[in-house]
Amino acid sequence: MPLYRNFETQAEIDREYSPRLALGEARTEAYFRRFAAENERVRAKLRHEDALAYGPSAPEHVDVYPAAAPNAPVHVFIHGGYWRAFSSKDFAFVVEGLNERGFAVVMVNYALCPTVRIGEIVRQCRAAIAWTWRNAARFGADPARLSVSGHSAGGHLTAMMLATDWTGWGLPADAIKAALPISGLYDLGPFPHSFLQPELQLDEAQVRAESPLLNPVRTHCPVLVAVGGAESGEFHRQAEAYVDHLKGAGLPVEYADLGQHDHFSVLDDLAAAEGPLCAWLAAHA
Repeated sequence: MPLYRNFETQAEIDREYSPRLALGEARTEAYFRRFAAENERVRAKLRHEDALAYGPSAPEHVDVYPAAAPNAPVHVFIHGGYWRAFSSKDFAFVVEGLNERGFAVVMVNYALCPTVRIGEIVRQCRAAIAWTWRNAARFGADPARLSVSGHSAGGHLTAMMLATDWTGWGLPADAIKAALPISGLYDLGPFPHSFLQPELQLDEAQVRAESPLLNPVRTHCPVLVAVGGAESGEFHRQAEAYVDHLKGAGLPVEYADLGQHDHFSVLDDLAAAEGPLCAWLAAHA
Protein backbone atom coordinates (compact mmCIF):
# COMPACT_ATOMS: atom_id res chain seq x y z
CA MET A 1 0.00 0.00 0.00
CA PRO A 2 1.49 3.38 -0.97
CA LEU A 3 2.70 5.72 1.76
CA TYR A 4 1.57 8.81 -0.16
CA ARG A 5 -0.01 8.97 -3.62
CA ASN A 6 2.02 6.48 -5.70
CA PHE A 7 5.10 6.49 -3.45
CA GLU A 8 5.75 3.18 -1.76
CA THR A 9 8.95 3.94 0.14
CA GLN A 10 10.47 6.78 2.13
CA ALA A 11 13.42 6.83 -0.28
CA GLU A 12 11.08 7.68 -3.17
CA ILE A 13 9.51 10.52 -1.19
CA ASP A 14 12.88 11.84 -0.04
CA ARG A 15 14.18 11.95 -3.62
CA GLU A 16 11.28 14.23 -4.60
CA TYR A 17 11.29 16.45 -1.53
CA SER A 18 14.95 16.82 -0.51
CA PRO A 19 16.70 19.57 -2.49
CA ARG A 20 19.95 18.52 -0.88
CA LEU A 21 19.58 15.04 -2.37
CA ALA A 22 18.61 16.48 -5.74
CA LEU A 23 21.54 18.89 -5.95
CA GLY A 24 24.18 16.99 -3.97
CA GLU A 25 26.13 18.07 -0.91
CA ALA A 26 28.81 20.06 -2.71
CA ARG A 27 26.41 22.18 -4.75
CA THR A 28 24.07 22.72 -1.80
CA GLU A 29 26.91 23.87 0.44
CA ALA A 30 28.16 26.18 -2.31
CA TYR A 31 24.76 27.90 -2.31
CA PHE A 32 24.85 28.33 1.45
CA ARG A 33 28.35 29.84 1.29
CA ARG A 34 27.21 32.27 -1.41
CA PHE A 35 24.12 33.22 0.56
CA ALA A 36 26.20 33.81 3.69
CA ALA A 37 28.55 36.15 1.82
CA GLU A 38 25.63 38.01 0.27
CA ASN A 39 23.92 38.30 3.66
CA GLU A 40 27.02 39.92 5.12
CA ARG A 41 27.31 42.34 2.21
CA VAL A 42 23.64 43.35 2.22
CA ARG A 43 23.44 43.76 5.99
CA ALA A 44 26.54 45.99 5.90
CA LYS A 45 25.05 48.06 3.07
CA LEU A 46 21.44 48.54 4.19
CA ARG A 47 20.04 50.29 7.22
CA HIS A 48 18.22 47.82 9.46
CA GLU A 49 16.89 47.24 12.94
CA ASP A 50 17.16 43.72 14.29
CA ALA A 51 15.23 41.54 16.70
CA LEU A 52 12.06 43.58 17.16
CA ALA A 53 9.76 41.39 19.23
CA TYR A 54 6.32 40.48 17.89
CA GLY A 55 5.68 37.80 20.53
CA PRO A 56 6.79 36.67 23.98
CA SER A 57 9.41 34.02 23.13
CA ALA A 58 12.97 34.73 22.00
CA PRO A 59 12.53 33.44 18.41
CA GLU A 60 9.46 35.64 17.84
CA HIS A 61 11.12 38.66 16.31
CA VAL A 62 11.53 40.47 13.01
CA ASP A 63 14.39 42.33 11.33
CA VAL A 64 13.23 45.54 9.65
CA TYR A 65 14.91 47.17 6.65
CA PRO A 66 13.22 50.58 6.19
CA ALA A 67 12.69 52.16 2.79
CA ALA A 68 14.44 55.37 1.77
CA ALA A 69 11.16 57.25 1.20
CA PRO A 70 8.16 57.64 3.53
CA ASN A 71 4.80 55.87 3.07
CA ALA A 72 6.56 52.96 1.38
CA PRO A 73 4.96 49.63 0.56
CA VAL A 74 5.91 47.02 3.15
CA HIS A 75 6.93 43.48 2.26
CA VAL A 76 7.08 40.58 4.70
CA PHE A 77 9.42 37.68 3.85
CA ILE A 78 9.15 34.27 5.56
CA HIS A 79 12.26 32.09 5.32
CA GLY A 80 12.41 28.38 4.56
CA GLY A 81 14.39 25.51 6.00
CA TYR A 82 11.68 22.84 6.19
CA TRP A 83 10.36 24.38 9.43
CA ARG A 84 13.46 23.15 11.32
CA ALA A 85 16.42 25.23 10.14
CA PHE A 86 17.69 28.76 9.45
CA SER A 87 16.71 32.20 10.70
CA SER A 88 15.59 35.55 9.34
CA LYS A 89 19.20 36.70 8.98
CA ASP A 90 20.13 33.71 6.80
CA PHE A 91 18.08 35.19 3.93
CA ALA A 92 18.89 38.89 4.31
CA PHE A 93 20.22 38.90 0.74
CA VAL A 94 16.65 38.87 -0.64
CA VAL A 95 16.08 42.37 0.78
CA GLU A 96 18.35 44.25 -1.61
CA GLY A 97 16.21 44.24 -4.76
CA LEU A 98 13.01 44.97 -2.86
CA ASN A 99 14.68 47.86 -1.05
CA GLU A 100 15.93 49.24 -4.38
CA ARG A 101 12.33 49.16 -5.62
CA GLY A 102 11.20 51.25 -2.66
CA PHE A 103 9.94 48.59 -0.24
CA ALA A 104 10.39 48.49 3.47
CA VAL A 105 11.12 44.82 4.20
CA VAL A 106 10.28 42.82 7.32
CA MET A 107 12.13 39.52 7.72
CA VAL A 108 10.27 37.10 9.99
CA ASN A 109 12.05 34.88 12.50
CA TYR A 110 10.16 32.04 14.16
CA ALA A 111 10.69 29.07 16.47
CA LEU A 112 11.74 25.81 14.82
CA CYS A 113 10.72 22.18 14.97
CA PRO A 114 11.07 20.06 17.03
CA THR A 115 10.95 22.74 19.77
CA VAL A 116 7.49 23.67 18.42
CA ARG A 117 5.06 22.09 15.96
CA ILE A 118 4.19 23.52 12.55
CA GLY A 119 0.86 24.85 13.82
CA GLU A 120 2.72 27.07 16.29
CA ILE A 121 5.00 28.33 13.53
CA VAL A 122 1.89 29.26 11.52
CA ARG A 123 0.53 31.14 14.53
CA GLN A 124 3.82 32.98 14.97
CA CYS A 125 3.86 34.07 11.32
CA ARG A 126 0.32 35.35 11.69
CA ALA A 127 1.41 37.30 14.75
CA ALA A 128 4.32 38.76 12.77
CA ILE A 129 1.97 39.90 10.00
CA ALA A 130 -0.34 41.50 12.58
CA TRP A 131 2.64 43.21 14.24
CA THR A 132 3.84 44.55 10.89
CA TRP A 133 0.41 45.92 9.99
CA ARG A 134 0.12 47.69 13.37
CA ASN A 135 3.70 49.01 13.46
CA ALA A 136 4.43 49.82 9.81
CA ALA A 137 4.10 53.57 10.36
CA ARG A 138 6.89 53.39 12.96
CA PHE A 139 9.39 52.62 10.22
CA GLY A 140 7.89 54.79 7.48
CA ALA A 141 5.76 52.16 5.75
CA ASP A 142 2.12 52.08 4.71
CA PRO A 143 0.19 49.13 6.22
CA ALA A 144 -2.39 49.45 3.45
CA ARG A 145 0.31 48.28 0.99
CA LEU A 146 1.42 45.07 2.70
CA SER A 147 2.56 42.05 0.69
CA VAL A 148 4.06 38.73 1.75
CA SER A 149 6.36 36.12 0.23
CA GLY A 150 8.17 33.03 1.42
CA HIS A 151 10.45 30.33 0.09
CA SER A 152 10.10 26.55 0.50
CA ALA A 153 8.63 26.06 4.00
CA GLY A 154 8.17 29.82 3.86
CA GLY A 155 6.06 29.27 0.73
CA HIS A 156 3.85 26.96 2.78
CA LEU A 157 3.65 29.57 5.54
CA THR A 158 2.80 32.28 3.01
CA ALA A 159 -0.06 30.10 1.75
CA MET A 160 -1.26 29.61 5.32
CA MET A 161 -1.39 33.40 5.67
CA LEU A 162 -3.96 33.31 2.85
CA ALA A 163 -5.91 30.73 4.85
CA THR A 164 -6.24 33.28 7.67
CA ASP A 165 -9.29 35.32 8.67
CA TRP A 166 -7.46 38.51 9.56
CA THR A 167 -10.51 40.06 11.18
CA GLY A 168 -9.91 37.58 14.00
CA TRP A 169 -6.55 39.28 14.53
CA GLY A 170 -8.10 42.74 14.56
CA LEU A 171 -6.94 43.51 11.01
CA PRO A 172 -8.93 44.19 7.84
CA ALA A 173 -9.95 41.08 5.93
CA ASP A 174 -7.79 42.34 3.03
CA ALA A 175 -4.71 43.10 5.15
CA ILE A 176 -2.51 41.28 2.61
CA LYS A 177 -2.59 42.96 -0.79
CA ALA A 178 -0.38 40.49 -2.72
CA ALA A 179 1.25 37.14 -2.01
CA LEU A 180 4.18 35.28 -3.58
CA PRO A 181 4.78 31.69 -2.40
CA ILE A 182 8.04 30.40 -3.93
CA SER A 183 8.80 26.67 -4.20
CA GLY A 184 6.22 26.00 -1.51
CA LEU A 185 4.70 22.88 0.02
CA TYR A 186 0.91 23.01 0.02
CA ASP A 187 0.03 19.43 1.01
CA LEU A 188 1.93 18.17 4.07
CA GLY A 189 0.81 14.59 3.39
CA PRO A 190 4.21 13.24 2.29
CA PHE A 191 6.18 14.52 5.25
CA PRO A 192 5.12 12.02 7.96
CA HIS A 193 6.75 9.44 5.65
CA SER A 194 9.91 11.44 4.96
CA PHE A 195 13.35 12.19 6.38
CA LEU A 196 11.77 15.18 8.14
CA GLN A 197 9.41 13.26 10.41
CA PRO A 198 11.76 12.85 13.41
CA GLU A 199 11.83 16.64 13.74
CA LEU A 200 8.34 17.55 12.46
CA GLN A 201 6.40 14.81 14.32
CA LEU A 202 3.37 15.29 12.08
CA ASP A 203 0.17 13.34 12.61
CA GLU A 204 -2.94 13.15 10.42
CA ALA A 205 -4.73 15.92 12.33
CA GLN A 206 -1.80 18.30 11.86
CA VAL A 207 -1.53 17.45 8.17
CA ARG A 208 -5.20 18.37 7.71
CA ALA A 209 -5.01 21.52 9.83
CA GLU A 210 -1.79 22.92 8.35
CA SER A 211 -2.02 22.01 4.64
CA PRO A 212 -3.06 25.03 2.53
CA LEU A 213 -4.67 22.69 0.00
CA LEU A 214 -6.95 21.35 2.73
CA ASN A 215 -7.98 24.76 4.08
CA PRO A 216 -10.33 27.37 2.64
CA VAL A 217 -8.79 30.53 1.23
CA ARG A 218 -9.82 33.44 3.46
CA THR A 219 -7.63 36.27 2.17
CA HIS A 220 -8.38 37.41 -1.37
CA CYS A 221 -5.57 39.17 -3.22
CA PRO A 222 -3.41 38.69 -6.33
CA VAL A 223 -1.08 35.68 -5.98
CA LEU A 224 1.93 34.52 -7.97
CA VAL A 225 2.83 30.87 -7.33
CA ALA A 226 6.44 30.33 -8.40
CA VAL A 227 8.62 27.25 -8.76
CA GLY A 228 12.03 26.62 -10.30
CA GLY A 229 11.95 24.89 -13.66
CA ALA A 230 14.63 22.42 -12.52
CA GLU A 231 12.82 21.41 -9.32
CA SER A 232 11.32 17.95 -8.85
CA GLY A 233 8.03 16.79 -10.26
CA GLU A 234 6.41 16.92 -6.83
CA PHE A 235 7.31 20.59 -6.31
CA HIS A 236 5.68 21.33 -9.66
CA ARG A 237 2.64 19.17 -8.94
CA GLN A 238 2.07 20.80 -5.57
CA ALA A 239 2.41 24.30 -7.06
CA GLU A 240 -0.04 23.50 -9.86
CA ALA A 241 -2.53 22.02 -7.38
CA TYR A 242 -2.31 25.16 -5.28
CA VAL A 243 -2.91 27.36 -8.32
CA ASP A 244 -6.09 25.38 -8.99
CA HIS A 245 -7.09 25.73 -5.32
CA LEU A 246 -6.71 29.52 -5.51
CA LYS A 247 -8.57 29.72 -8.82
CA GLY A 248 -11.41 27.73 -7.28
CA ALA A 249 -11.63 30.37 -4.55
CA GLY A 250 -11.85 33.13 -7.16
CA LEU A 251 -8.42 34.69 -6.62
CA PRO A 252 -6.47 36.36 -9.45
CA VAL A 253 -3.57 33.91 -9.61
CA GLU A 254 -0.56 33.45 -11.89
CA TYR A 255 1.86 30.55 -12.17
CA ALA A 256 5.57 31.07 -12.83
CA ASP A 257 7.82 28.20 -13.91
CA LEU A 258 11.20 29.88 -13.60
CA GLY A 259 13.30 28.41 -16.35
CA GLN A 260 16.34 26.42 -15.28
CA HIS A 261 16.31 27.63 -11.66
CA ASP A 262 16.63 25.00 -8.96
CA HIS A 263 15.28 25.13 -5.40
CA PHE A 264 17.90 27.65 -4.24
CA SER A 265 18.77 29.69 -7.33
CA VAL A 266 15.07 30.56 -7.67
CA LEU A 267 15.66 33.16 -4.95
CA ASP A 268 17.92 35.12 -7.31
CA ASP A 269 14.77 36.28 -9.13
CA LEU A 270 13.55 37.87 -5.89
CA ALA A 271 16.90 39.23 -4.67
CA ALA A 272 17.58 41.23 -7.85
CA ALA A 273 15.56 44.40 -8.44
CA GLU A 274 15.19 43.46 -12.12
CA GLY A 275 14.21 39.87 -11.33
CA PRO A 276 10.71 38.78 -12.38
CA LEU A 277 9.58 37.96 -8.83
CA CYS A 278 10.75 41.32 -7.48
CA ALA A 279 9.16 43.06 -10.47
CA TRP A 280 5.84 41.28 -9.88
CA LEU A 281 5.75 42.44 -6.28
CA ALA A 282 6.56 46.01 -7.31
CA ALA A 283 3.70 45.92 -9.81
CA HIS A 284 1.27 44.83 -7.09
CA ALA A 285 2.50 47.00 -4.21
